[in-house]
Amino acid sequence: MPAIVVALTVLAMFALGYRYYSSYLTRKVFALDAAFVTPAHTMGDGIDFVPTNKHVLFGHHFTSVAGAAPIVGPSIAVFWGWGPALAWVVLGTIFAAGVHDFGSIVVSVRHRAKSIGTLASDVINKRARALFLLIIFFLLTLVNAVFAVVIGNLFVANPGAVLPILLEIPLAIGIGQYIYRTRTPALIPSIVGVVVLYLTIPLGQLVPISVAPIAELLGVEPERNVWVVLLFAYTFIAARLPVWMLLQPRDYINSHQLFIALGVILLGIGVGMNTIVAPVLNDTPEGSPSWFPFLFITIACGAISGFHSLVSSGTTSKQIDKDTDARYVGYMGSLGEGSLAMGAILACTAGVAATQVEWNALYADFSTASGGATGNFVAGIASFAGNLGVPIALGTIFAAVVVISFAATTMDTGVRLQRYIVQEIAEVAGARRLSRNATAATTVAVVVPMAMALLPGGGDAGYTFGVLWQLFGTTNQLTAGLALAVIAVWVTRNGRNAVAVLVPLVFLLVMTSWALILNLVRFVGEGEWVLVPLDAIIFVLAVWLMVEAATALRSARRAAATGSPDPSVAQAGPGDGRGAGPDERER
Repeated sequence: MPAIVVALTVLAMFALGYRYYSSYLTRKVFALDAAFVTPAHTMGDGIDFVPTNKHVLFGHHFTSVAGAAPIVGPSIAVFWGWGPALAWVVLGTIFAAGVHDFGSIVVSVRHRAKSIGTLASDVINKRARALFLLIIFFLLTLVNAVFAVVIGNLFVANPGAVLPILLEIPLAIGIGQYIYRTRTPALIPSIVGVVVLYLTIPLGQLVPISVAPIAELLGVEPERNVWVVLLFAYTFIAARLPVWMLLQPRDYINSHQLFIALGVILLGIGVGMNTIVAPVLNDTPEGSPSWFPFLFITIACGAISGFHSLVSSGTTSKQIDKDTDARYVGYMGSLGEGSLAMGAILACTAGVAATQVEWNALYADFSTASGGATGNFVAGIASFAGNLGVPIALGTIFAAVVVISFAATTMDTGVRLQRYIVQEIAEVAGARRLSRNATAATTVAVVVPMAMALLPGGGDAGYTFGVLWQLFGTTNQLTAGLALAVIAVWVTRNGRNAVAVLVPLVFLLVMTSWALILNLVRFVGEGEWVLVPLDAIIFVLAVWLMVEAATALRSARRAAATGSPDPSVAQAGPGDGRGAGPDERER
């Protein structure tokens, strides 16, 4: 199968999804209204609540939700064949991720930009809030710990990528200062920033940076642990800076990299006429996990991911300038991530190997596929760039810079979100000093995942990646289910059809529960006594979620049928400075 045909077909389907399906969601499900005054205006503080141009905000949102996950997941999932992997990316992006990401922003904006965990209390009940906050804290701890390990490993494997990534930080701060103080549109400065970033790639090749001498001096093993500590020290500072100073300009610079990477993929496979050498449906070795249900857990980001609801309601909703911007930022952001996932699939099926025999060696078993996922993506992109005359060494650094940039941005946002969650948990627990002290909350948000990332054990992959990461997929998709449950109840209470939300919700809950049961049996058989109780707890929380969501949805339907007021409308009192939303006028 010619790779270019697949790529153009997928992009055309995404375009149709945005044109028609997101329009349906905008009008009939979420009822957006440009007259609604968003929290970015009514609660503006110049730090977290900042009205932001939708194109700039798209850059922040996309690069925050993207990270390395839409690369790693699809790069592993092609083990089952490129057919099911690509089908889930396309259908999941259009009909699940688009609804989930878009809806999380809308509901948060209508509730004073509250996080999805707090929204669970407002929309469902207080028990759901406590449940959600605990799951979110565990999920964010895993995400921040693993991304630190991923970036550390990439820095060790690609020392030529270190200098460009380091130089991007002062570059982004300079651009942020320039845009903020001159009120200049961000497009041209950010494009200049991307050009400067890529001009430093040859410099990075000439001046590779390694922390091996520091690790040896301190007696630290493996070398990546030095990078882990440095990364968390950096994110502590980044999480305390106003979003316009570093997060927004860096994210906007990185959003351009999506289009550049897609351009390299499309032009590369067009010029090189690469064909997909992997099988449509792979004949996997005996003992391999079944693609049904594990494909839908392995590919989370790139199809639908609960982490996105944390970004949507944690940072994005605080920066929405107009209510109607949620469609572009949320739904288009999910399409951007789906496009990146498609690129990962093509890189690992049409770029990394020239024949099926070579491909089979890279995907001999599930363990080999998992361990080589990021490396296969980098090699595949370097191969596509090579078709355009770019030396393989430079192409490899380029691909590494793209992966690290996305992962670092997600880690920046993840630590900031973790700080919000720590403060919310402290508020629920009555620890007011912690809930009101952003510095103390940021310290907790940094120390906990850093400790997890540095834990010994788990082989070469480390304890977090080698052991606890096996729970990430199910925890992440359970979070997505929770978010969809909140959205479904809110939509139903406002008298609108929630089928578009309920279908992905039911599908996710079934897949997650199925995977949790299969994993629990496997963990018991393998004597993984750390994972057995954690898996069991997550399963209990999943069942609990189903009961709470079903009860709240039934209540919402009764309320909608009898014309009872929507709780979200009741919160919009005359003194809160908000404009009348469509929900208020429709009644």
